[in-house]
Order: sequence, then structure tokens, then C-alpha cells
Amino acid sequence: MSDVSDQTMIFGCGYLGRRVARLAIRDGTTVWATTRQSGKQRELASEGIQPIVADWTDRRTLMDLPAVKHVVICVSYDRKSCHNRFESQVGGLRNLLHAISPEAKICYISTTGVYHQQDGLWVDEASPTRPVRDGGRAHLMAESLLNQMRPQSPWTILRLSGIYGPGRVPRAADVIAGRPIASPEHGFLNLIHVDDAAEAVCSTLRRDTQGLYVISDDQPVVRSQFYEEIAYQTGSKKPQFVTPDARSPVMMRSESNKRVWNRKMKRDLVSKLHFPNYRQGLAELLPIRNR
Repeated sequence: MSDVSDQTMIFGCGYLGRRVARLAIRDGTTVWATTRQSGKQRELASEGIQPIVADWTDRRTLMDLPAVKHVVICVSYDRKSCHNRFESQVGGLRNLLHAISPEAKICYISTTGVYHQQDGLWVDEASPTRPVRDGGRAHLMAESLLNQMRPQSPWTILRLSGIYGPGRVPRAADVIAGRPIASPEHGFLNLIHVDDAAEAVCSTLRRDTQGLYVISDDQPVVRSQFYEEIAYQTGSKKPQFVTPDARSPVMMRSESNKRVWNRKMKRDLVSKLHFPNYRQGLAELLPIRNR
């Protein structure tokens, strides 16, 4: 039997998963990673990743998965999929749990979208969850499924705030171009730089941490202040805001207004973030600096 003690499988090797893979390889771990597109195998292999073509909504593709110590699950919902969000996020997870060893330690990437709180309330791992959007509901159902199907097996759930990083700064292009921002000015954004998110994931692998964690930076920020900081750092005009359509995704996201308290993450996983607040994160990412 092969030694699985230094092997990790990343199910869903996208924006976050690719960075987790790089850190794990740097730590000396053999990393397997899945993709739904066979054409991406060479791309993954070029980074030292062992590629697997698999789709967790199709159980036939899960029959020959490698035996590994850790499984990181960070599958994003594909809006072009023929499966709805619940069939993918919950049904897919069920298929995967049937396919892997009960001894494998799972790190499941969830979202702070499971929280419903408004009025700027602080939330942490103990806060109640009554999500109002399908994304939060699907992730909360997946969390519950993981607990039900593996009550005696090791797992960690990481509820991530909004991920930003290279190539992914919300509305930066609109601010720089002077276009109006279709978003409420008020309400808090909770963010985590992708490099810090990847470090938190890898910390669970190194330490065999178990349990539930919220993953967020040290400073929730009011929406208007975030976009104004983009304008300041790029020398752009102060952004103007317009009211989005009442049924638009951005309006639905803004209905949840909370601040994420990361004290447990700082205690157990990442004591010092590379980018503890949005200002430091943006300074590394924006193309033009106002200095």
C-alpha cells in the first residue's frame, strides 16, 4: 500500500485552489488536483500538480481517485452547468464523500454568506446562520451533510469572506474609468486576500486542525470607503453611486450587513496576515499608485 501521509487532493483547483496547491508543493506535499476540462491537465502538470479529470456531479469520474491524507474541497458553482446550485454543491459533495476514504481529512471551503445578520453586527463561528441567498443555503446544507456523513472522521470547515487578489479587485475597472458604481454605499464588506486564504487552508493541513473557522482579514470596511480607497490609490475621481436594481445580485448581497470577527483564525491558523486590511491589499494590486 502506498504512503499517503504526504499527499493532498484539491477538488476544484481554481483561483484559490491553485494557490493552495503551490503552497502545499512548497511544503513538500504531493498534490493531486481535479479539473473538469481535460485540456487543463498539461497546465496543472507544468506546476508540479498531478492532474485528475473529474466532475463531482458524475460519479463515474470519481471511481479511481488516489488515496490521500488530505482532501481540500473548493468547488465553485458553474452558472453554465446543467445542474442547479444544490445539485452541484450538495449532491456533488455527497458523491465525493462516498468515493473517498473515511480516514481522509477534509477541508471544506464554505462562505460567510451563510450568515444573515444585518445592522453591522459582529459574527463568528458561534453566530446563528439563516442564509437568505441560494449560495449561502447550499453551502450550509453541504456543511450539514459533511457532519452527517462523517461524524467520526476528521474535517475542517472554513467560511471565507469575499476573496480578492491579482486580477480580482471588485469594481476597480469601473472606479478607474469613472463609471458610476451600481451598489449601495453603506453596509460592510468582509474581505480576505487570496494569499492569506491559501495560507489559512494550508495551515489546516500542516497542523491537522479540525472544526469550524471564519476566514477574514482584520478590518471590515464600509462599501463606499473601499471604492474610495481604489480611487485614492489610483488617482481617480471619487466614485459616484447609483441604486442597483432591486432584484440584482449586488442588491441581494448587500441585504446581509455584518462584520466578521477572525479571532479564532488568528489564534489557531494564521496569527499574522500578509494583508491585514484592504488598504494594504489594494496597494499591492492596483496598477497606478497615488503616492
